[in-house]
Amino acid sequence: MPNYPHYLERLQNATCKYWDKAALNTIGGDSFTYGQMATQIEKFHLVFSKLGFKKGDKIALYANNGARWGMAYLAVNTYETVIVPLLADFLPENAAFLVNHSESIALFTNEFKWNKMDPEKMPNLRIVIDVDSWKCLWARDAEDKATYGTMDDMFDAKWHDGFGPANVKFPTDNWEDLSTISYTSGSTGNPKGVMLTYHNFSANVDYSQRNVPAGERMVSMLPMAHMYGLVIEFIYPLCNGTAIYWMAKAPTPAALLKAFADVKPYLLITVPLVMEKIYKSKVKPTLDKPVVKVLLKIPGINNIIYKKVKDGLVAAFGGEVQEFIMGGAALNPEVEKLFKRIKFPYLVGYGMTEACPLLAYEHWTKYVAGSRGKAVDVATVRIDSEDPEHVAGEIQAKGENITIGYFKNPEASANAFTEDGYLRTGDLGIMDKEGNIFIKGRSKSMILSANGQNIYPEEIEAIVNNQPYVAESVVVDRAGKIVALVYLDSEAIKRDKLDNETVSDIPERIRTATNRQLPAYSQIAKVETVLTPFEKTPKMSIKRFLYK
Repeated sequence: MPNYPHYLERLQNATCKYWDKAALNTIGGDSFTYGQMATQIEKFHLVFSKLGFKKGDKIALYANNGARWGMAYLAVNTYETVIVPLLADFLPENAAFLVNHSESIALFTNEFKWNKMDPEKMPNLRIVIDVDSWKCLWARDAEDKATYGTMDDMFDAKWHDGFGPANVKFPTDNWEDLSTISYTSGSTGNPKGVMLTYHNFSANVDYSQRNVPAGERMVSMLPMAHMYGLVIEFIYPLCNGTAIYWMAKAPTPAALLKAFADVKPYLLITVPLVMEKIYKSKVKPTLDKPVVKVLLKIPGINNIIYKKVKDGLVAAFGGEVQEFIMGGAALNPEVEKLFKRIKFPYLVGYGMTEACPLLAYEHWTKYVAGSRGKAVDVATVRIDSEDPEHVAGEIQAKGENITIGYFKNPEASANAFTEDGYLRTGDLGIMDKEGNIFIKGRSKSMILSANGQNIYPEEIEAIVNNQPYVAESVVVDRAGKIVALVYLDSEAIKRDKLDNETVSDIPERIRTATNRQLPAYSQIAKVETVLTPFEKTPKMSIKRFLYK
């Protein structure tokens, strides 16, 4: 038995302590206190029991982010049925495939999503519940639909004297039981449903509560069905008594800024791409002005300017953010250099679904630029290399937060672990003497040059992305030649009023400027522009396997 509390014990304690405090909130929509949340969870538990749902049965959740998403998740999770959260942007047919693959007997979803799904392709499914209204959208058996309709009556009959903090009881004798199946893609091939236990979640919630700042309010922007958003923007802060706020729909930049100003979150979880865009559009143009460049060379004056930049950035996010945690990719070195210079409270962490999701983190005051922090203390992280400090090897991990394998996929489960039980992350990196982890790239994307040199596309892309008018890039290997695919920043081109001839010269300028910073063996042979942004995963990493 671990020497820290189960996360459902923490959640139970927070629910009782903060009964009348805001818990789950959709900006411009529903808002529920901890007490209202607990009441609805109890209603679902009663109807699940009446329907005959048993511990270990699977229930899928395929819906847009929001307060009711959170309540549906917790109702399933605290009943000890296995929750199967599916990304809201999966196509309905792919979601149906995963509902079937997971053997889910119930589905929480949005009505408009359900209207595009075929129940006959989900033969285990018994009932479908609308996340937005709690009404029954469909049931295979009329009796199940009638039973579901008595949910409020069952609650009133059992708790006619009232339901309060003393009546909240969440199960905690289930450490090694399956809690969640998280599908990493909507693939209809051989899907990988990562199996995570209550122990896995408890380990990362405990680590977060000991190391990550705590506060009153959180704006949740990441997909809730993704482990990064689920644990760090929802479960861990909720166990602290934090009020979680979700955007009702895909936010515009203006809507996001208004949400930050209204909510004033204490912590911001994001991806480097967001911060890089803010830097390129808001900060860099100001710092590049000739008069500002001169002033930045004057001691004392430069500190005033840098403080103003930092204060402006923090203010844009509501003014109370204690720490900006980024993950999913490396931060652009130019942006990172400025952030360090202005003492911006940021860090870049490291994780993956299979680690629920944390593998590395470091408080911003100790964070080393270019790294992904140090290994979390609920896991052991090693580099599979003869010289881990200098020669990149696969990053491997073992610990209390690591998956027990993939659902109904024994081959993938066997391949995921080394003989001595370490998870193979597929990432290549080094680790310094202090334990800071530096990721070089994915083992699948590494390019081996003709003379045997390891070339990491991500390192080249970091330099390419620093060049003027580059929005994002992907570096590929074509018959031994390094080619950079580049999506140009049309707003910057428009802002600087470039003519067609100047624009047509940009690719060669990018190539020349980048190659000045690269060793001979990794020089770019050609730069090609693409007409649309690169396709991305839910955590905003580029799907590089699509590009050749």
